[in-house]
Amino acid sequence: MIFGFNPDKYRKDFPILQQKMIYFDNACMSLKPTQVLDAMHDYYTKYTACGGRSSHTLAKEVETQVAKTRHAMKSFIHAKKDEEIVFTRNTTEGINLVANSFGLQKGDNIIISDKEHNSNLVPWLKLKTQKETSLTVVESNADNTFSLENFENAFTENTKLVSIVHTSNLDGVTNPIKEIAKITHEHGAALLVDGAQSVPSAEVNIQNLGADFFSFSGHKMIGPTGTGVLYGKKDRLEQLDQFIVGGETVLDSTYDSFVPEKVPHKFEAGLQDYAGIIGLGEACKYLERVGMNNVEKHEHTLNKTVTERLKNKVTIYGPEDPKKRSGIFSFIINGKDIHHISGILNSSKNIMIRSGAHCVHSWFNKHNMKGTARASMYFYNTEEKENIFCDEKEKIARI
Repeated sequence: MIFGFNPDKYRKDFPILQQKMIYFDNACMSLKPTQVLDAMHDYYTKYTACGGRSSHTLAKEVETQVAKTRHAMKSFIHAKKDEEIVFTRNTTEGINLVANSFGLQKGDNIIISDKEHNSNLVPWLKLKTQKETSLTVVESNADNTFSLENFENAFTENTKLVSIVHTSNLDGVTNPIKEIAKITHEHGAALLVDGAQSVPSAEVNIQNLGADFFSFSGHKMIGPTGTGVLYGKKDRLEQLDQFIVGGETVLDSTYDSFVPEKVPHKFEAGLQDYAGIIGLGEACKYLERVGMNNVEKHEHTLNKTVTERLKNKVTIYGPEDPKKRSGIFSFIINGKDIHHISGILNSSKNIMIRSGAHCVHSWFNKHNMKGTARASMYFYNTEEKENIFCDEKEKIARI
């Protein structure tokens, strides 16, 4: 038990953890508790219907539950209005929505960091090709932390949008979004934040951060796959063009024209994943019961333990201080293939980590690397399992 927090209290809620396994791939996918699965099952067995279309009892229940989830997500990230929550399939879709709806034109400049996931790089490369926008990549400091000096120097008179990751999935570094937002707004630009790794692992107060848009996924925060949220300040959302259109995105139509829905519904085209949205709402409630401060502290403590045991046996990517790497331990062992390391851990003690470029190919290509092995911890991971992981890593390092 760490600082009075007992992960065993929650492990019993995760059916998959009843298997003999050690799961340290949480930055890619979190596991799902029974409460989330039950909420989704209820939709399919008790009130399967379309929301926003019919007026019968089942449809009204769907509308009620979806509205409850929207409100829960608003409260979870401390947004001002329920209407500022747009349901998406994942972080990627939210970023693409902004990229394709912001109205960027030839010559407009977008700024990103050098550690962006492909989801926050490729949409801008596509715009660069198709609309002849420009893209500026801000180089990190030597220890992989964010350089505010380089960022400040990156602005031009044509900079319209900044899109920056909050917490990096490469090394766990959390960028200073509040300061980034201040500089961005001083230059008259808007700020979009990739919150895929931060929202599951720490309390996010969107009012304090000051981002104009903020995208994150359900599958990394014990929610269902194929669910996510794009937060946008209401006035900013109202200024966006529609991206995907069709059913439920219009108030009326003729053969010549249509009247768009109001936010957020103007962006939620077609039949939604009601079961997934309802499950996401339950995931949100569950994390609130755990306490996001507890999640953050537990991840830091686990990372500190791993770092202290292995820092002289492996090369760690990111800052030396484990508190600056959240729950992510990204490493290589000199002379060892990263996929081989992952395979040995899996076959020896059923320890599951990730190996590869983590969808940040651009950074690894720049540094002439194939990738790293990456262990990522969450609130249901224990010191006992962590020590087994460290024991096995020490064996590999000695081979």
